[in-house]
Amino acid sequence: MQVYRRIAMLKRAIINSFILSASLIVMAVNSYASESIDADVVYGHKDGMALVYDVIKPAEPNGAAIVFMVSGGWYSRWAPPENRAEQFAYMLDEGFTVIPVHHGSAPRYYVPEAYADVSRAIRHIKMHGDRHGIDTNRIGVFGGSAGGHLSLMLGLNSDQGKADAQDEVMRQDNSVAAVVAYFPPVDLREITGPNDRFPALNFSQDKAAAISPILYADAGDPPTLLIHGDADELVNISNSEIMHAEFKKQSVTSEFITIPGAGHGFRGEDADTAAAASLAWFTKYLL
Repeated sequence: MQVYRRIAMLKRAIINSFILSASLIVMAVNSYASESIDADVVYGHKDGMALVYDVIKPAEPNGAAIVFMVSGGWYSRWAPPENRAEQFAYMLDEGFTVIPVHHGSAPRYYVPEAYADVSRAIRHIKMHGDRHGIDTNRIGVFGGSAGGHLSLMLGLNSDQGKADAQDEVMRQDNSVAAVVAYFPPVDLREITGPNDRFPALNFSQDKAAAISPILYADAGDPPTLLIHGDADELVNISNSEIMHAEFKKQSVTSEFITIPGAGHGFRGEDADTAAAASLAWFTKYLL
């Protein structure tokens, strides 16, 4: 009898465990179902290839959007939008629509082309603001390293579009309302040229000034947050220091956060610190 009781108890334990696991699966599915994803929205074509971004909408949108520059070393690597939804859950939870943008990637394309792509992406996003359910006057942009560089270029070098352009996208403005840049290179005049590690920098030196954020700061720029680790050996913290100094000189609303001991690419507590600061910045200037 004792053996039978043990078998019965074991069966009940297995059944209870199964029910708990099933409940957790349902909870996880419901969590993902609370967000909607419009994947691979085509904003242009290049050499027969589509340029795309994803639109990840939260369960309760606040009307503002945060555009993420998918760029590291000006390589723009694809990842499933579901992974991005998990990566930026802290933004989605606050009601921000998150839009990861892919540009023409190194090694085939160079930095000026990457900037032209993401600039077009902002115009396209604004043209389709109703479709995306966003207020086009409340768009922020952010990224790290090369993505930080592109974010700064978008913030500091916007225009109202060309009214006589044949391409309807190019008639839209590409301005943004707030910028966050992690460890960005800001003066490409110092690093442009042959580069095996970062082939996107292998373009003519005479084009470097036009793609250097440090030369574009003026009083009309949007509020910009710079975050940099003081142990960064790839993009020295001096990049953010001189950028912040130029912002102050031009009376641009700006803040510079140094993360002690952090290198290039934030991890653990450093990543949490940067994420919290970014969210606070976008909340302050987009809501």
